[in-house]
Amino acid sequence: MYDTACGQVRGRAPVRDVVAVLGIPYAEPPFGEHRFREPRTRTPWSGVRDCTDFGPVPPQSAELPGAPSWRPGDEDVLSVNVWTPAHAAGPLPVLVWIHGGAYTFGSGAQPDFDGTAQARTCMVVVTLNYRLGFEGFGHVPDDGTHTCPPNRGLLDQIAALEWVRDNIAAFGGAPDNVTVAGQSAGATSVVCLMAMDGARGLFRRAIAHSAVGPCFAPELAERVTARVAAETGIPATGAALADASPQALVRASDAVADAYRGEPDSGRLHWNPVIYGPVADGHLLRDDPLALIAAGAAPDIDLLVCHTTEERWLMDAVGSSADVPTAERLQHFASDFGLPDSLLDGYRALMPGASAYDLHLAVCGDLLFGEYSSRLADAHARAGGRAFLSRFDRRRGGDRALVRAWHCADVPFAFGNLDEESVQFLIGGGPPTPEDRSLADRMTAAWAGFAATGEPGWEPGNDHVRVWGAPDASAAPGHWRDSAAVRALWSTYTYRPA
Repeated sequence: MYDTACGQVRGRAPVRDVVAVLGIPYAEPPFGEHRFREPRTRTPWSGVRDCTDFGPVPPQSAELPGAPSWRPGDEDVLSVNVWTPAHAAGPLPVLVWIHGGAYTFGSGAQPDFDGTAQARTCMVVVTLNYRLGFEGFGHVPDDGTHTCPPNRGLLDQIAALEWVRDNIAAFGGAPDNVTVAGQSAGATSVVCLMAMDGARGLFRRAIAHSAVGPCFAPELAERVTARVAAETGIPATGAALADASPQALVRASDAVADAYRGEPDSGRLHWNPVIYGPVADGHLLRDDPLALIAAGAAPDIDLLVCHTTEERWLMDAVGSSADVPTAERLQHFASDFGLPDSLLDGYRALMPGASAYDLHLAVCGDLLFGEYSSRLADAHARAGGRAFLSRFDRRRGGDRALVRAWHCADVPFAFGNLDEESVQFLIGGGPPTPEDRSLADRMTAAWAGFAATGEPGWEPGNDHVRVWGAPDASAAPGHWRDSAAVRALWSTYTYRPA
């Protein structure tokens, strides 16, 4: 049993030496008259709250293997989950995980984010839910009666970190030794938090795997809201949006994302129809986090960055990548993102004989994830911070189907959860090999070391890049990746809020 500021909670022991306390509310339900508003402090409860199961997840259409699904009517969606060693002497370093999912789906209850293995390294592990989709990131116009902040999902994350500050000592954690970690949308959330005044002092280290950028400009967020409102059949006003049901906005958002996929002349969202995300509103988030970090927004926070070397190939595998069968379509993509002709020529030289489609996957993956992540490490180091860079390059060939180092493949290794059924597709299918388990042990130890002391096991700076899972001898020959050459191709490109 554990004491929190709102009352006592009871968890369960998934294994003998770890206790999991699940579904602890950190804020009031964000619905009714408080919908689209800042998160509110949780009202205390009486007695002992049973926290042996995950809480409800935020509104979304996704149904993820092994995780709870959202059900219309679920409202108590802002909760944290804690894994703590059963008998280790505290105070212990704390790792707070922010899940990805294109700001539209996912939760802290996914089995691949189970904190048991990390807790066994003498850490307290916290995962959290935050508002997604329109509820968390949609632009709500100010019509005089409904003044709603942007970036509500980020405000939820700050509220969860405040809960950690105020309560984690009861679970054996050190509130002054918190590391915030995330992947994809979660990683970009992490670097946004690094740059936001509202999160100042709530953590001392940050881990960002496959951060995606840049964030949204306010004008784009307004255009998306106009389309979502039209799809819902309501005016784009604060009052009308607040009256729309969460399920109606989820359905409309899915339809708008699908429409962008089918509109070749709709600009950047045609190629990557992620219609929600952090907005550089000039106040809560003053600019894209890359620019803010470059300007010295967080030099006192240690940063560990990782990206995979074949990010975009996951989107190809799940059928969500745009069709690029010709050089003309490839040029259309490059023009929509303002990429110089020299960049495409450089990739052609690195990938002789590659199809337009494979060139698109390579360039798009580096544009959205690889180069953006590397620049975060560069910018933080130049601004006086300590930045550690790593790349995940586990690829396999031979008798097994080709396994690429694609988006999300690194997370099960860092969490040490290779045996979860839900991650088998991500890591290539089939049981983990001894080499896989060794890689997971090394990555788990790197996270634990960084969270405890700020030292993951290699030197800071981009001259000391750790490469995880270099390909074995049976990997497909002719792999195009030359990180130095790839990075040189991007030297004249500038990221700006889209």
